[in-house]
Amino acid sequence: MKDQFSLLGKTAVITGGSRGIGKAIAEEFIQRGANIAIAGRDQSSLSKVADELKYHDAGISIHSLDVSDSAAVELFKNDVLSTHGKVDILVNNAGISPVYMSTERIKDEDWQKLVNVNLGGVFNCSRTFGLAMLENQSGSIINISSIAGHVGLAKQAAYAATKGGVEQLTKGMALDWANKGIRVNAIAYGFVETDLTQGLRAHETLSKRLLDKTPMGRFARIEETTGAAVFLASNASSYVTGSSIIVDGGWTAE
Repeated sequence: MKDQFSLLGKTAVITGGSRGIGKAIAEEFIQRGANIAIAGRDQSSLSKVADELKYHDAGISIHSLDVSDSAAVELFKNDVLSTHGKVDILVNNAGISPVYMSTERIKDEDWQKLVNVNLGGVFNCSRTFGLAMLENQSGSIINISSIAGHVGLAKQAAYAATKGGVEQLTKGMALDWANKGIRVNAIAYGFVETDLTQGLRAHETLSKRLLDKTPMGRFARIEETTGAAVFLASNASSYVTGSSIIVDGGWTAE
């Protein structure tokens, strides 16, 4: 029987792939036979993941990238196509969450940086790699979102605004490309055990507050983040587009 979840022979681009959820997805995709192009801002993290994954032997390329720079994204696409020849899967995972404060305290530069990276980066990469996918009339774009794109989170209004934008951008692109062989979906995660949430998880009061709102009563383990990505990247989801899979331990069910 054919394995619908196989990624053998496919090429996947993963932004923010040198750590956290992006790295976990990259590792899982490699296990399922995919070639991987990993992009990230931090050169030391890229070098580390390159060593860990032994990319010279595993069909992996490593790229330094600022997703908010559309010209840089175009050059990145050219590098990926030159190295791998095609792009079948794009995982827009790059994102930041630098502020935890009430709306009136958010500075202009913080707001703009969040919008440029979290929303603008998804648009830049999707548009650029979407053009490459359109040439082949085939592709799967997976936008990494958050429960903040579905419900309000105190002191994270700016971050939530960008993730709400990602959810709507996902739907719009899905409609634009539905009859052109390209599927566009999102994964909305709750709180996961990554560097990004370390400060919140280490704070006794905030951690308890988050766990009290999570019906499963715990944070997601990093290995629990990859299944939805494999599903959306593979042929198992061939009739799924414009959807957002929520992986949150039940947070948004209440």
